[in-house]
Amino acid sequence: MMADIEAGNVNCVIVKDLSRLGRDYIEAGRLIQKTFPAFHVRFIALTDNFDSESADNNTKSLVLPVKNFINDSYCRDISQKVKSCQKAKREQGKFLGSFAVYGYRKSPEDKNKLCPDGYAAGIVRNIFAWKCEGISAQAIAQRLNELGVLSPMEYKKSLGVNYTTGFRANITAKWSTVAVLRILKNELYTGVMVQGKSEKVNYKVKKTVAKPKEEWIRVEGTHEAIISREEFEIVQNLLKVDIRPQAGEKHSHFFSGILFCADCGAPMSRRVNRYKELSKVYYICSTRNAGRGCTRHGILEEELKAIVFQTLQTHISVFLDVCSQLEHIRKMEVRFEDVAQFDKEIERLHKEKEKYLELRAGLHEDLKTGLITEADFKNFRAIYEKKYEEVKGALQKQEEMLKRLFRNGVASGVKLERFKEAMKLTELDRDTLLCFISRIEVFEDKKVYVEFWGKEEFYK
Repeated sequence: MMADIEAGNVNCVIVKDLSRLGRDYIEAGRLIQKTFPAFHVRFIALTDNFDSESADNNTKSLVLPVKNFINDSYCRDISQKVKSCQKAKREQGKFLGSFAVYGYRKSPEDKNKLCPDGYAAGIVRNIFAWKCEGISAQAIAQRLNELGVLSPMEYKKSLGVNYTTGFRANITAKWSTVAVLRILKNELYTGVMVQGKSEKVNYKVKKTVAKPKEEWIRVEGTHEAIISREEFEIVQNLLKVDIRPQAGEKHSHFFSGILFCADCGAPMSRRVNRYKELSKVYYICSTRNAGRGCTRHGILEEELKAIVFQTLQTHISVFLDVCSQLEHIRKMEVRFEDVAQFDKEIERLHKEKEKYLELRAGLHEDLKTGLITEADFKNFRAIYEKKYEEVKGALQKQEEMLKRLFRNGVASGVKLERFKEAMKLTELDRDTLLCFISRIEVFEDKKVYVEFWGKEEFYK
């Protein structure tokens, strides 16, 4: 329309009301008072009874700007209400995205709830498992492309979803290192809904800005987890260090990501000594290897495996054999009676909260009919509001306790089973290593420090 106006093809613009021209009062005012007159264009707003040809100066300079400002205020008010509603839904753990993240789909019964997508969820599990094996994100992306696995975008398109993204670089989107890392760093796969990571500058500007991590809205247990919290934490720990495989190798070494020099803190480098048909694998400090100081801290791989495996078995046997430790875990397990007890208490508190709301609401009617005085009204309202807040606080604590009961029960059960399975092992494998151990440090005298998940520490 503006191009036709500037070309002289339009001499009159008619709209239903002023808001149809625009809700930005500055832009709307500029068009009506500057642009249209400059091109000799007549402007008519039917329901607002405005005609630029017959309107007097009072209407143009006073009434028109006020109406445009009201239209702008309406837009701002709607924006605030929408933001408030979205924030409330996010705090309840409801999913608000247009498209479900790869590995999930929206529930047919509730569009604000996520449920695992069988095929894509399996790919996500493979990506995490491969990372734990020591495969780099780039190698994982290459493997997925070689296997012909559809990238997240192509998979959505195959399901008939009208999905577009700015990350596509080719006609057919392929798996990339960035796409793999985006999956590996997404906490949503553990059953935690994380939203509100960015926001628009304001309702007039479409540009979005990132919000600080502490302002993100994070709600646990909103949907079924694809990846366990334990495995997710292991992967995050591995992503903090460089575990790229050596040239010609598909996997990084057995201790990659968790083996460090005890003195300088640098990762240990793997070296192979070959003599005739014999070869020995050992680790040395990467700082020393690069000629930048420190000392050798050399240790044979087989010797290190034996030390770590023996330490792990000692740790597990202590955990399982000591009755107090075992009893502690049993106490953490969820019993049906405990859950039922909390459910009854929560139900009672809900009813009590509703009762005080009704009593507080009925005070206004009693005041109008003269059943109570103004002074009684204020006293009773203060009492009911205090009771309401007390019950509300108790209800929140009960619900938090119930959630904690479930989390502790599941975690303790899983941990106990892992310990039992580990006791059956005859040699150390990488999966067991990463499940129990978070860090290994080697001293110059071959003394080894082993740090377990949960900060249990043993020396050998």
